[in-house]
Amino acid sequence: MLRSKRIAMGRLCQEERGVTYLLVMLAVVLMGISVSVAAKQWKAVVQREQEAELLARGIEIQTALAVYSAQQKKGRVGFSGEIYPLTLEELTKQPKPALRKAYKDPITGNDWEYVRDPTSRIKGVRSKSKAEPFKQKEFPPVVRHFDGLTSYNDWVFQHPNASTPQVPVAQPPPAQPATPGQPTPPGQPTPPAPGTPGLQTLPPGTSPPQTPLAPGGPAIP
Repeated sequence: MLRSKRIAMGRLCQEERGVTYLLVMLAVVLMGISVSVAAKQWKAVVQREQEAELLARGIEIQTALAVYSAQQKKGRVGFSGEIYPLTLEELTKQPKPALRKAYKDPITGNDWEYVRDPTSRIKGVRSKSKAEPFKQKEFPPVVRHFDGLTSYNDWVFQHPNASTPQVPVAQPPPAQPATPGQPTPPGQPTPPAPGTPGLQTLPPGTSPPQTPLAPGGPAIP
């Protein structure tokens, strides 16, 4: 009888140990899932912060490029193009710095991918990251053309860009014929004075040309 009780208690202990093991394993699995979810949420929070900084720094650099070009073109008559720096550090130089600091790419933490003009000067910057941004619409007016783009590398901060209104170059008006009695516009030829069609008006004091002598007769005036 005593032996049977010992056997029954042994089996009960084994069953309890088995249940405890299962509960521990379940707790480990749940903790793993919680940690994984928390890690993804934290990663998303970090990416959103980096994304906001990318947008702010990129717009700041884009504005600095516009200011730098305007400063360099000041006093140059007849120059209609843009002037860009060779490095971002040029934008920070005194006495009139256009940029507070030569920022790095907030997404990668490294240098930007530079967009250059035909003379290898920097006309814009973009992130080297190909990750998909959270923000894909409702951008600020200066970069509203970013709507719908699905990669940070597609966010090009440059001057000028698709969100910058382009002012068309004014064309000179066509020449208008002068009306009798009105002064001739500068640069236009003076129209002939009115007179009898087919006759040439001679200056005062000038004799008309003589017609050659006809054979056998006097000269015809």
